[in-house]
Amino acid sequence: MVSAERRRCPRINDEGFDLDVTGSGFDLVAHTLNVSASGMYCKVERELPLMSRVSLKLKIPSGTDPKNISVLNVSGVVVRQHPVIIDGKIKHYDVAIFFDDLSEKDRDIISGYIENKKS
Repeated sequence: MVSAERRRCPRINDEGFDLDVTGSGFDLVAHTLNVSASGMYCKVERELPLMSRVSLKLKIPSGTDPKNISVLNVSGVVVRQHPVIIDGKIKHYDVAIFFDDLSEKDRDIISGYIENKKS
């Protein structure tokens, strides 16, 4: 039996943009793997503690012009992470971040981006 995904917000696999991630004692660039209006899954170069609060600066392409970028400053919480091991060495970490304080405007921008990518 195949179970349906129980997500409130649609998500897409997308490696289309980078984001800045800042937390207690770190400041780094992450690369998206998938995104939804409730959070994102991304890869980072270092381990991030579970349940750590992070500030994110998302640079989301808007519309069809690749030069048109929406910059969103949002906060989130690291809810899952695991190392990606290749040839016995950690290459990077895949990290899930839940947006815990997203404005309605920012949610609409992310949802619009997802809808554009799906069509």
